[in-house]
Amino acid sequence: MIDVASALEYLHHGSSIPVVHCDLKPANVLLDENMVARVSDFGIAKLMDEGQSKTHTQTLATIGYLAPEYGSKGIVSIKGDVYSYGIMLMEIFTRRKPTDDMFVAELSLKTWIRDSMPNSIMEVLDSNLFQENGGKTNDILTHMSSIFGLALNCCEYSPEARLNMANVTASLIKIKTLVLGANGV
Repeated sequence: MIDVASALEYLHHGSSIPVVHCDLKPANVLLDENMVARVSDFGIAKLMDEGQSKTHTQTLATIGYLAPEYGSKGIVSIKGDVYSYGIMLMEIFTRRKPTDDMFVAELSLKTWIRDSMPNSIMEVLDSNLFQENGGKTNDILTHMSSIFGLALNCCEYSPEARLNMANVTASLIKIKTLVLGANGV
C-alpha cells in the first residue's frame, strides 16, 4: 500500500500538472516480479490544467470506490483519488469489498470500520493477518488502529477535510517503521 500511495503522491504532486487516476481500486494495481505494486489502467485519468484543482466529468468510475462528490456531481480532483485510496486501504486489511453483500442500508465499509474503532478492530480485521503475525495481537491492534484511522481520514465526506497523498505516504512509512521496530526486524 506504500507503493500505491507513493505512486499517487507522484501523480498528484510530482509535476506542475497533476494527474487524477479517477478509478483507483485493487484491480488496477498490479504486482511486479518483486511484489512492488504498480498503479495501472489510466483509461479515464484526467490531467488537471495548471492551477486547476477540480474538473467535471460524465465518465463514472467503479461503484464503491467513488468519492461522494465524484459520484453525485461528477467532480474530479486529486482528493477523489485520496478517497478511493482510503477505501482500498480498508479493503486490503479487512478482506471485504465496499460492495460486499453485508453492506446494506446504513452499513458501509466506512461505517463498519468507524464503529469498530478502537475496541472492536479484531472483528473487522482479516483473520489471516493473525496467522502471519504468530498471534501477537496487541502489536497488530495498535498498528491497525493507526492504519484504519488513516484510511478513515482519507475517506472524509468533504474533499477539503481529506489528507493529501504526501501526508498519507509519510504516515504509512512511519507506521511501517514502528511495525518493523516492534517485530525486531
